[in-house]
Amino acid sequence: MNEQARRRPGKSYRRPKKDPVRILAFEALRAVDERAAYANLVLPPLLKKAREAGDFDTRDAALATELVYGTLRRQGTYDAIISACIDRPLRQVDPPVLDVLALGAHQLLGTRIPTHAAVSASVELARVVLGDGRAKFVNAVLRKISRDDLDTWVERVAPPYDEDAEDHLAVVHSHPRWVVSALWDALGGGRGGIEDLLEADNERPEVTLVARPGRISADDLLDTLGEESGLPGRWSPYAVRLTEGGEPGAIDAVREGRAGVQDEGSQLVALALANAPLEGTDERWLDGCAGPGGKAALLAALAAERGAHLLAAEKQPHRARLVERALAGNPGPYQVITADGTRPPWRPGVFDRVLVDVPCTGLGALRRRPEARWRRRPEDLEGFAPLQRSLLREALKAVRVGGVVGYATCSPHLAETRTVVDDVLKGRGGPAAEAEWVDARPLMPGVSALGDGPDVQLWPHVHGTDAMYLALLRRTA
Repeated sequence: MNEQARRRPGKSYRRPKKDPVRILAFEALRAVDERAAYANLVLPPLLKKAREAGDFDTRDAALATELVYGTLRRQGTYDAIISACIDRPLRQVDPPVLDVLALGAHQLLGTRIPTHAAVSASVELARVVLGDGRAKFVNAVLRKISRDDLDTWVERVAPPYDEDAEDHLAVVHSHPRWVVSALWDALGGGRGGIEDLLEADNERPEVTLVARPGRISADDLLDTLGEESGLPGRWSPYAVRLTEGGEPGAIDAVREGRAGVQDEGSQLVALALANAPLEGTDERWLDGCAGPGGKAALLAALAAERGAHLLAAEKQPHRARLVERALAGNPGPYQVITADGTRPPWRPGVFDRVLVDVPCTGLGALRRRPEARWRRRPEDLEGFAPLQRSLLREALKAVRVGGVVGYATCSPHLAETRTVVDDVLKGRGGPAAEAEWVDARPLMPGVSALGDGPDVQLWPHVHGTDAMYLALLRRTA
């Protein structure tokens, strides 16, 4: 018996309307949840396919992107609100239903889409992807949510700050409680600083390009973009910021490898290592954790200007291929190899400069990968800890006496930054490294609020960059 025949006599059946934008957003969220995928990797091919099929224009792509990223960034807040509108624990709601509800909640509370349009479009989406029965549930929940605005809901579902500050901030700013605690410890400040940081994590980040030295200048890259499409970087002399809506893949210089997409914080880390003072030779550079290749490409270009050679090593073969692609066309000598930096194939003491941008939790890039905040767990720190220390120890063995090592992470968590360096220098868990700190702050000229040093922690809410950390060490014996 078909759907229409099962309905009461006289009740006409209306097929649900398929909305390509919201269906695509739902598919992206399901991929993030089911396959542990990252939205920044899932969304572009979905958008490309929709454009090629003629289903999308620029406005549709922008709305789909906002729905996906906005829902992921505010997931914790929306979960708390949805939980207050249902009569069962949130964990008992099927994940696809939660995705539709969260998409609807974001349209109601986080966009300017009119209330009736947000509810009706979400219910139609539910009918298409979930069926009529569960669409009624979605309709009932979203109508409850639509009765109040975001501020009213947050005041209702978040515990008072004075009773539980971390849980309050976790709900208000949509971060797991443990992440709030870790970021607060790293900041070491009062309420204002942590709230500014959490708010910055929920903002849409700028797309920043790097003009690769010897191939194109920042000024020339700006000229090709025009005043309406590009702005100079804040800190790096090679940075160019795209205005809202700019498509990096449509830029000739990016397609040709003369420029690349790279956060300004990553550029500053590479530049600081390249400009650290040395005595003696400056001929051999190593990037010991080179994938996916952004810092390696900038280092290779800088090395080429000085007649130096860069060796870029990456453990994972598929990431090593990304490094090769990023370095293709570099004017100077370089080599890309697949190698494990904890069991290096190179002889000790042969490099003048070494960078290890170690694997980490990625808590410094939550603006770009908002789903990472929900995917990471405190126990992940224990898994990364031995690897981070081993990579730093081997980097210090690889550099010559008087040479410089840069230890970098895209995480501000103290357990991944200063604690790692201190442990290696003081011999906790292994022999003490014979090295001394190099003050990294003068090597980021013009950059404000770099703290007491000698290491540097960048912040989204202060510097407009990812929360990159850099420690510079000179081998002494």
